[in-house]
Amino acid sequence: MLRPLRNFAHLRSLRSRPLWKLLAADKAVFVVAVLQELLLDTEKVLPASVLYERLGQALAELRAAGEDLPQTPEAYVSDWLGHGYLTRRLPPGADEEVFELSADAATAIRFIASLAQKRALATESRLASVIHQVIKLAEATDGDPDSRVISLLAERERIDREIDRIRTHGVTALSVQRALERSREIIALSDELAADFRRVRDDFDRLNRGLRQSLIEHEGSRGEVLEALFAGVDLIAESEPGKTFAAFWRLLTDPDQSEALREALDTIVERPFARQLEAKERKFLVNLTNVLADEGSAVHDVLQSFARSLKSFVQSREFLEQRRLHTLLKQATHAALELRNSTRPTQELDYQLTLTSSRVRSSAQWLLYDPSGRVTDTHMPDADPSELDFTHLSDLLRMSEIDFRSLRQNVRAVLDRHAQASIAQVLELYPAEQGLGSVVGYIALGVKHGVRAHASELVSWQGQDAVQRSARVPTLYFVRERYDELVD
Repeated sequence: MLRPLRNFAHLRSLRSRPLWKLLAADKAVFVVAVLQELLLDTEKVLPASVLYERLGQALAELRAAGEDLPQTPEAYVSDWLGHGYLTRRLPPGADEEVFELSADAATAIRFIASLAQKRALATESRLASVIHQVIKLAEATDGDPDSRVISLLAERERIDREIDRIRTHGVTALSVQRALERSREIIALSDELAADFRRVRDDFDRLNRGLRQSLIEHEGSRGEVLEALFAGVDLIAESEPGKTFAAFWRLLTDPDQSEALREALDTIVERPFARQLEAKERKFLVNLTNVLADEGSAVHDVLQSFARSLKSFVQSREFLEQRRLHTLLKQATHAALELRNSTRPTQELDYQLTLTSSRVRSSAQWLLYDPSGRVTDTHMPDADPSELDFTHLSDLLRMSEIDFRSLRQNVRAVLDRHAQASIAQVLELYPAEQGLGSVVGYIALGVKHGVRAHASELVSWQGQDAVQRSARVPTLYFVRERYDELVD
């Protein structure tokens, strides 16, 4: 293949990636500005509810400035997911989904941000880094012991000369300009290193899906992947990305290396030249160790989760269901291929297919009902003046509730004249003004404040309809010894 044609094919494949799509999008300025503010400069991961709220605030500000942004925050996020600018996942134990930039989108946004920064095309620190790496590579690939010894002796002589020079002439500190230049090169390189963790996690995700696909598509009872899993082999950790990350993780978690890096960063930030760094740059240097550890820990957790989920996938019924579904799809595809020569695409078939009307959507796209959107009329017209007076209201109240106060007064009046009295005797002197309600009230008072006799008595009363009624109730005596309990 000719080189221009090969380059063209490679660039055309890149054109379909989210990185190029974002840079070439009609609303690229809006998308890059918003995503950089929400998911790059401040926080890297946001829950769905927080992302929608902050995006809504950003849209309101941009619309107030005259920008034409007609969609809702949920619609924009759904669109960005479809284009690959965002990734969505549900962490274990979380109540809602979280969103973060995809690796391609983060690279595109960093590229746009770098265009706005003023930087020399060729800096001394970059050249020094290249020279140092070239020398180290030449030494590391030299297999001749004599050559290696000669190189170490020369290095020792150089160090001795440097020690003598410092003792004689003192130390010449790096100029402020060159110190700032090297600091910013360190920040840029470290920022790219932190971004690489996302690519590593994406590689693990693709590897996990590829292993699951090979498990499902294998038609035999067992395949190489299945045999390895049942043998206890961690296929993801044993892959090339897994081994590469494991080596990096060991270096990152080495106590001596981490402590040396932390002390060096603290020393740099305390130097006088560091005051000329921007606040965001100083904060990045101070938190660099924690940032690398957090990003690496997140990838490590994903790696372990994928390994466990792959093994549990094989041992669960989900694996069998997926294989069954894959088999049915293959059978349907083969049947369709066999019919393509005998059945035209436009031919009407004597078959009705009932399609589901369900629309599959993420729960994060649902909007909570806002009662303020449908406020009912709370106006209340003035009511006509009431013709009731307090006397009438008092009578109504007495008819609706048992008047225990009057009943206690009646019982006390009877006990003033007699040592004891039953309910029937009280009713003879004070007829039931509330009908059955008065009888029930006397029974309640007798149970609480009277003495129970193992007998019953006949009581009578006249209801509101002027009909005389009677009933047999337990014999309860009110006694003078419990007179004080009946006082209001």
